[in-house]
Amino acid sequence: MNLQNNKGVVALAAGGTGGHLFPAQALAEVLTVRGYSIHLITDERVEHYGKSFPAVQTHVVPSASLSLSKPMRVPGNLFKLVRGVLRARSVLKKIQPRAVVGFGGYPSLPPLLAARWLGLPSMIHEQNAVLGRANKLLAGGLSAIATSFPVVAGLSDVARGKSVFCGNPVRGAVLAVANTPYPDTGGPLKLVVFGGSQGAKFFSDIMPEAVALLAPSLRARIAIVQQCRNEDLARVKRAYDGLVKDVTLSSFFSDMPIQIASSHLVICRSGASTVAELGVIGRPAILVPLPHAIDNDQQKNAESFEAAGAGFIRKQFDMTASNLADFLGQLLSDPLALKEAAAAAKHHGKPDAAERLADLVERHMRHKD
Repeated sequence: MNLQNNKGVVALAAGGTGGHLFPAQALAEVLTVRGYSIHLITDERVEHYGKSFPAVQTHVVPSASLSLSKPMRVPGNLFKLVRGVLRARSVLKKIQPRAVVGFGGYPSLPPLLAARWLGLPSMIHEQNAVLGRANKLLAGGLSAIATSFPVVAGLSDVARGKSVFCGNPVRGAVLAVANTPYPDTGGPLKLVVFGGSQGAKFFSDIMPEAVALLAPSLRARIAIVQQCRNEDLARVKRAYDGLVKDVTLSSFFSDMPIQIASSHLVICRSGASTVAELGVIGRPAILVPLPHAIDNDQQKNAESFEAAGAGFIRKQFDMTASNLADFLGQLLSDPLALKEAAAAAKHHGKPDAAERLADLVERHMRHKD
């Protein structure tokens, strides 16, 4: 792919985790095809999540949270944020973008504040069904706010007037398997289990216990693909030994979209990118929102998916191996319910979200000199 294009530059600003970078990457892929050069402004975590990001250049700028929960850190964090704004301003003056698009996370604050300072068209994309804290700080001075869900909590009246429902963009790797038919339910039943750094341990603890409680005839049909922390891989493997013949465990799956597409049921957290990818691929899921989330965003994301008939919410505090086994037994013994939920998930997905977001960005661009 030729990253140097002639329609001008678009700067994307995002926190350096998958939840922020994946939709930014999806937009970057579309804008690159349309003829724009992409610059990414983010933090040092991009080294892990952003290796395939289609940017001409990646700029790492300082940033920090402005949370008041640890008041002793506020002066230092504020100083770091000011440094980040000055650094981002220097970058933007050099690359001269036609628009700056933020995807949340505190590392998006300096570029968006600098864009406002320079009078550049700026907008944000909110992945969750609740407006994130960084995006809430920025919302008042933006050209537009793109949303992933039709209803987003936390928008002021002014922000709501600037909001446009686009959906949550997914990467090309997800779109590549989006038309995979739902697997036949007459043979093995594949479960895909993942939860990110804060969910993998919980699933590693509960899943083998729940599987052990399933009827032997059903357990014999199950194949499991599960993400585990490195330190848990050996014990989870031992726990499944003698229970399930077909088990694949790893701390990271580079082909997760393919794994989801070949699954009958997914058990996972309900981060925004996860919900978006489940919808585009069209797979039902048992969703376990991250507890203790400040904005309760994963709960709201899951509620949208469940309301569409695509998913089943189970709260972590209420889950036991016994009640999870009971529910798994019901679902896996009802192929029609799984297929209907898969169809509902597909209807919930927005495979054209990146194109719609790219259209919005182009409508708000600065005219090319």
